[in-house]
Amino acid sequence: MKELSFVEHLEELRKRIIRVILILVISFGVCYSFSTHIQEFLLAPLRAALGSDGKVIFTGLLDKVLAELQISFWSSVFLASPFWFREVWLFIRPGLYDNEIKAIRPFIIVGFLLFLSGVAFGYYVIFPFTFQTLISTSSGVQDVQAMINLQEYLMLSSKILVFLGLLFQLPNVILIMGFMGLVTKYSLRSWRRYTAVIFAVAAAVLTPTPDVLSMMCVWVPMMVLYEIGILAVAWIVHPYLKKKHMGEES
Repeated sequence: MKELSFVEHLEELRKRIIRVILILVISFGVCYSFSTHIQEFLLAPLRAALGSDGKVIFTGLLDKVLAELQISFWSSVFLASPFWFREVWLFIRPGLYDNEIKAIRPFIIVGFLLFLSGVAFGYYVIFPFTFQTLISTSSGVQDVQAMINLQEYLMLSSKILVFLGLLFQLPNVILIMGFMGLVTKYSLRSWRRYTAVIFAVAAAVLTPTPDVLSMMCVWVPMMVLYEIGILAVAWIVHPYLKKKHMGEES
């Protein structure tokens, strides 16, 4: 662990902030130049569900421009996350011991992979099924055509993908809680039935359509993530703590 004075900390913080801003500005410029492609990527599941029975529109003069700016900003934050997070890590690392650095690094890598998995699950599984369900429930009405607002859809789809990315951090959170001694594999197993009920309520609230199938598409992955968290605690945390305890006794 490297000792720094208060002034050196401030100088290091200033340097890292400037680098993060430059990374985000450059990333924003790149994402904005590809904003049309990003929009098309997000619109693809909706258009597949709409087919020829609906349109994606914008009603305000600035709606399309604002949508492009917002999508470019969030895309730049996400796509540049390995670079700006590296700057954050380089600022924090001097204040950590070597064993703490080794312990934290796997959680960072796993967390990023889990976030990508959540985004992929939302885009390739949740979006097609939910959009198809929503469109099919209203397609039986005569002389009614679906007209989806571009800006509202892009903001909603982005929020859902970010939420699912965060939701997929559940095994990582459980693992951290295990190392902190807050949970064990036994306590997690005993809480399974209560967790299932809580997740069912959360899935019912978060699902845009009030049908059982849509709710199950959210509830089942949540329970699978919870079970993965239990396995992670059983296979990683318990052996580690047992080994550490035996080492302290010897």
